[in-house]
Amino acid sequence: MAKANKALVLGATGGIGGETAAALLRRGWRVTALARHPRREVAGADPLAAASWIIGDAMNAQDVRRAAEGASVIVHAVNPPRLRDWGRLVLPMLDNTLAAAEAVGARIVLPGNLYNYGPDAFPALREDSPQHPRTAKGRIRAEMERRIEEATKGRATALIVRFGDFFGPSPGNNWFSQSMVTPGTRLRSITYPGDARVGHSWAYLPDAGETFARLLDRAGELPPFARFHFAGHWDPNGLWMVRAIAEMLGRPEMKVNALPWGRIAIAGLFQQTPREMFKLRYLWRTPIRLDNAKLVAFLGREPHTSLSQAVGETLKALKIS
Repeated sequence: MAKANKALVLGATGGIGGETAAALLRRGWRVTALARHPRREVAGADPLAAASWIIGDAMNAQDVRRAAEGASVIVHAVNPPRLRDWGRLVLPMLDNTLAAAEAVGARIVLPGNLYNYGPDAFPALREDSPQHPRTAKGRIRAEMERRIEEATKGRATALIVRFGDFFGPSPGNNWFSQSMVTPGTRLRSITYPGDARVGHSWAYLPDAGETFARLLDRAGELPPFARFHFAGHWDPNGLWMVRAIAEMLGRPEMKVNALPWGRIAIAGLFQQTPREMFKLRYLWRTPIRLDNAKLVAFLGREPHTSLSQAVGETLKALKIS
């Protein structure tokens, strides 16, 4: 198979990396997955069974360069283990991907988010909205995109798609599975991080992965540095998602609790994870919506699973009853 149909995925054991790899495999791509601990066989049909797994570390430049040989696409969907030292390690990890892409002439693919925007760009975000982040994590995200754009002045090309908060059946670090519900339990209540009557943007992981695959199938039509926004599921008042969870579990009157932000702030004085969570509270206190007009104009339509089906499949995969 031609080089144009080979992709290296960094982060295939995670949510968006795994879903992008699965979508590419469905479309006939050859996929190489680099991981420190390659995933084991899973029960039932494994969507990544056809991927070639290579043991390596995205923080090791030689590992990434070796795995990228022959690839036309490098999907950078990886984070430091357990998100520790994210601020210190994420840019060096990206630099390894940029060097490999430059060496083999590949397209860098980055799942983006909302961190790199500040209040001056809210509430409707377009691809060219100003990036004036208010947090250290946001400034790093903006720097990631700047470095990627700079890399396209050489042999590399790039594709960035920005998403709202992820949820879905694949494992991953997201608000849905780590704060709203408890995987592997009979759910007694739902914990919602947002303020009442404030809209929120959600991205179903399989739809996000399919979006990347469809765009990459038409990579020859993309500019050297391409950016798109994914609208996903817009919850206009913070109630649609919690109602969908309760209804799919057959308990529409399920109690909804507010996330205890005060306790998180106190815990953040001593622990890194709650400290980083609290810094993102602003994204739950104001409506932020992604404008996908450019994506729809290019693809014709955005991949979209109904909210009830998406939530149902997510709950089933997370073994929530």
